[in-house]
Amino acid sequence: MAVKLNETALRYARSLIKDGKDTHDERDAWSEHAPSTAQQNDYIKKHGIEAYAKWHLGIDESKSEGTKGRYSFPFGDFVRVHRCAIISLESRAAQNDHNDIAKATKQLLESIDTQKK
Repeated sequence: MAVKLNETALRYARSLIKDGKDTHDERDAWSEHAPSTAQQNDYIKKHGIEAYAKWHLGIDESKSEGTKGRYSFPFGDFVRVHRCAIISLESRAAQNDHNDIAKATKQLLESIDTQKK
């Protein structure tokens, strides 16, 4: 089964951007800003897998519920949406024919860039 758009996460990302909880970082900064495995595990321990899922635009329903592997395409650091993450996700989604995720990332990027003006 293909990875599909996590609509809950998309709504959450939109609300964070609307509330100004986004960063206007540079294109290639995501590798430095992405949460480490330890940070991800700590977040799940403190907030639960449902909260973790809200930070990921991709969901693979063929993967077991309650696992990190079910979620992909992270867009932030559990505090803010990162512009660099959105840019990275857009190209990765398009390369892997996840068109609904690619379209959503374009919309999020436009929202971030509009907020910056």
